[in-house]
Amino acid sequence: MPLVDMPLEQLRTYRPEIAEPADFDAFWKGTLGAARAAGGEAARYRRVEDSLLTSADVFDVRFPGWGGQPVAGWLLLPRGASGPLPAVVQYIGYSGGRGLCTDNLLYSSAGYAHLVVDSRGQGHDTPDPDPMPGPQWAGGFMTRGIQDPEHYYYRRLMTDCVRAVDAVREHPAVDPDRVVVSGHSQGGGLALAVAGLAGDAVAAALVDVPFLCHFRRGAQCATAGPYPELVEYLGIHTRHDPEAAFRTLDYFDGVHFAARAAAPALFSVGMMDPVCPPSTVFAAYNNYAAEKDVRVWHFGDHAGGHGSMAGEQLRWLRGHGLGA
Repeated sequence: MPLVDMPLEQLRTYRPEIAEPADFDAFWKGTLGAARAAGGEAARYRRVEDSLLTSADVFDVRFPGWGGQPVAGWLLLPRGASGPLPAVVQYIGYSGGRGLCTDNLLYSSAGYAHLVVDSRGQGHDTPDPDPMPGPQWAGGFMTRGIQDPEHYYYRRLMTDCVRAVDAVREHPAVDPDRVVVSGHSQGGGLALAVAGLAGDAVAAALVDVPFLCHFRRGAQCATAGPYPELVEYLGIHTRHDPEAAFRTLDYFDGVHFAARAAAPALFSVGMMDPVCPPSTVFAAYNNYAAEKDVRVWHFGDHAGGHGSMAGEQLRWLRGHGLGA
């Protein structure tokens, strides 16, 4: 994979002007307020008796998300751990869901309570029943409801992700002051959004090669992954007025969430990433308002640092008083 984006020296100071809607804060305050007011069933945790794991207790989770609708997850608790635990809330990459309870064992093995959040409509266990007016693009989720921010798919998914933090902070095994949000790609973009929306409910953010940042640059530069879905949609449905779609996307851009974050964050970027070009990542990183650091993988593709990033993240969390 060739190096096709800006040189690192230029990326470190890259701060593009991205239009922020005048009602951005009101939009999200109303969105989250409505979701919390919608109620829904309280979070439920069903122990999985046949998980085959000896190091963790596993619970099949349902918590209220957008519109009070139930969102699935897995909660893994280190077996035998005592006292309120630091927790990691993990969001999943594009077109994936919570998967199997045995898919993500790192954080419980390291002593954390670990909530793996299903992605509505993408995973198998959380449907997305809301109607989406206007033309829909069959290729994926990137353009669903893009004609109006009120109906855009990521409004619902990002709301679910904030509500996951609400839910895990109320669990008796969790220390509510030590909740970390985490994710790779789409999951990284969702972790960044929650860091900007949930205020001091988030103690730290692990933002790994994040998607959903600087949409216009992604559409211009990405050669793989979800951004080309946006390009194809714009070329067919809004060829005469592509700005209408970008006006919707401005409500969901990680650059704007970054400017509102209060928790320390560890980012990562792959300098040869064709899915989330480095300039999209640095656009958000350079705008991040709180303490931050970034791991640059000079020859990394969309996998970034591969397995090496896990150790970086665990050491960074311990260095910030968030070790288990």
